[in-house]
Amino acid sequence: MEAVIWMVAIVVLIVIELLTMGLTTIWFVGGAFLAFLIALFNGPIWLQITVFIVASVCLLICTRPLAVKYFNKDRKKTNIDSLIGRECKVIERIDNFNQTGAVLLSGQEWSARSFVDNTVLEPGDRATVREIKGVKLIVSKSNKKSEL
Repeated sequence: MEAVIWMVAIVVLIVIELLTMGLTTIWFVGGAFLAFLIALFNGPIWLQITVFIVASVCLLICTRPLAVKYFNKDRKKTNIDSLIGRECKVIERIDNFNQTGAVLLSGQEWSARSFVDNTVLEPGDRATVREIKGVKLIVSKSNKKSEL
C-alpha cells in the first residue's frame, strides 16, 4: 500500500512541477522515487520517510544551484534591473530626512533617495543607482560634478 502512496506523490509532484515550471518540486520527486523503491521491497515506513527527506534535501542542496544556473543562463535583465549601476544627475536635493529628491536618468525624472541615510546630494551632483525600491531609485553620490 505504501508503494501506491509514493507513486501518487510522485505523480502529484510532477504535475505541480509541470504547472509551475519553477524548479520547485522536482527535487522531491527524486526522494519520493527512492522511497517508492524501498516500499516495493517492503522496507519499513520509517525508512521510507527518512530516505524521502534525506534524498530530497540532498538533491535540493546539491543540484538546485547547478540547475538554476543552467536554466537561467539566457535570462535577460528587465528594464528596471538594467538601471542598477547606471549614473544619473541629481535635479532635486536628495534628503532622506525630508523625504525629497529626484534624479534625471536617460531623459526621465525619477524620485530618488540616498543609499546612506545621512548623506545629502545636491542638484548637479552625479549619482550611481544602487538599488530600486518601489518607484524610487536608491542612489549613492559620485565624486565629481555631473556633466550629464
